[in-house]
Amino acid sequence: MRTSYAALASAFLTIGALPAAADYALTILHTNDFHARFEPISKYDSGCSAEDNTAGECFGGSARLVTAVEEARARSDNSILVDGGDQFQGTLFYTYYKGAAAAEMMNKMGYDAMTVGNHEFDDGPEVLRGFMDAVDFPVLMSNADVSKEELLADTLMKSTVIEKNGEKIGLIGLTPQNTDELASPGPNITFTDPSEAVQGEVDKLTGQGVNKIIVLSHSGYGVDQRVAENTTGVDVIVGGHSNTYLSNTADNAEGPYPTMVGDTAIVSAYAYGKFLGELNVVFDDDGKVISAEGEPIIMDAAVTEDEATVARITELAAPLEEVRSKVVAEAATEIVGAREECRAMECPMGNLITDAMLARVADQGIDVAIENGGGIRASIDAGPVTMGEVLTVLPFQNTLSTFQVSGAVLKEALENGLSQIEEGAGRFPQVAGMTYVFDASAEPGSRIVEVTVGGEPLDMEKTYGVVSNNYVRNGGDGYAMFKDAANAYDFGPDLADVTAEYLAENSPYTPYKDGRISAK
Repeated sequence: MRTSYAALASAFLTIGALPAAADYALTILHTNDFHARFEPISKYDSGCSAEDNTAGECFGGSARLVTAVEEARARSDNSILVDGGDQFQGTLFYTYYKGAAAAEMMNKMGYDAMTVGNHEFDDGPEVLRGFMDAVDFPVLMSNADVSKEELLADTLMKSTVIEKNGEKIGLIGLTPQNTDELASPGPNITFTDPSEAVQGEVDKLTGQGVNKIIVLSHSGYGVDQRVAENTTGVDVIVGGHSNTYLSNTADNAEGPYPTMVGDTAIVSAYAYGKFLGELNVVFDDDGKVISAEGEPIIMDAAVTEDEATVARITELAAPLEEVRSKVVAEAATEIVGAREECRAMECPMGNLITDAMLARVADQGIDVAIENGGGIRASIDAGPVTMGEVLTVLPFQNTLSTFQVSGAVLKEALENGLSQIEEGAGRFPQVAGMTYVFDASAEPGSRIVEVTVGGEPLDMEKTYGVVSNNYVRNGGDGYAMFKDAANAYDFGPDLADVTAEYLAENSPYTPYKDGRISAK
């Protein structure tokens, strides 16, 4: 008996000497709003030439991301790679390949999961399903009922559980509640409240014993904060949709990285592959976040491009020349987009572009369109119009932005547009849905003589719906008065695509002026 008691005592001593359950460290690598930017981009988020890339003036591109992901994984013993949605739409790579190129590159990088962004529905459930069939990881969306959409009903899951280093991690997808207004999900999908959807999945996962939960949210920084406030059990939210740049060092960041709401860490890494988010999280044994630290890594020239990926992207780019040469419409006469006209007066190209913008969003309560004359870079000759010609006119990969402002702000915007007319500045406003008369001899800030919207005088107190491009909406060309506009959405379709489609619908297109802009 003494031997047995001794053995038992020894066992107790051994157990007592065991350390407490170890903390669990996880590195979350993340991207969002990539928008088919497989090739490097300029500091303006548009295309960047090979010469500029060689000179070190470009950012992003899949080849840099491949290298950055490999290096980040080497820094961590335990990591996941996730995406906050909107891989689709934005360049000719998407126009030509739809989701196939995105699937190939994401598989190459070894993503663990992504959420559905609204642009994943731009070409309906069919293209999303094709993408989901092609990727090696789950695509998630919790806040929608897809049971009536046979293409997605048995494939698109609300959440999933993955295992890393012996621990289970719950992942939940989230997409904009108004995706039915932003894209083309079809009539069979019903979108629901984000907080309620997330809490439902959290409860399900915790019931399965999962205590580390990450939401992949393509819903915007504001919604992410509300979801964090309105739910319990969410440890990390990887954001998207609002292209929010969070950082602890950059002056232009919209908040800290991570932004803490209670015990929930919110992160976002801007857009277009310009950054790779890197969040280092430590959980205790109960799944509570002890620490969450990190910073988005800029994909600049310091990040070496993976040569094999460069070669593959070059190969994928070759057929795009066929897209550029595709005839999309006929022009009855030359569509004038000359710099000296479009930056000083009503010009036919300005009318075409703003008409196309307004037509695209007319069913969204939008009253007027504004396009900066400097965004118009060329004319189009009479005869066949190719996509390449449209892209020459509109080369910046700008997207449609919709928002609401008062009549007073609209007048302020027009004054800004006319404030440097003598310099031929690019801020000159081409418009649709409205007319204005200006006096170029007056002092800047007081050059507007008269404005009408829909045939009625501009009402300073009334709220108007506006469509512009994302550059102008975010304060480009001096349009700072739009930066805080209500109900702003900057991530509509590419302006070049919208213009090409409008030309096709109205082919042969006859350019015109109708006196919407006149000088006193």
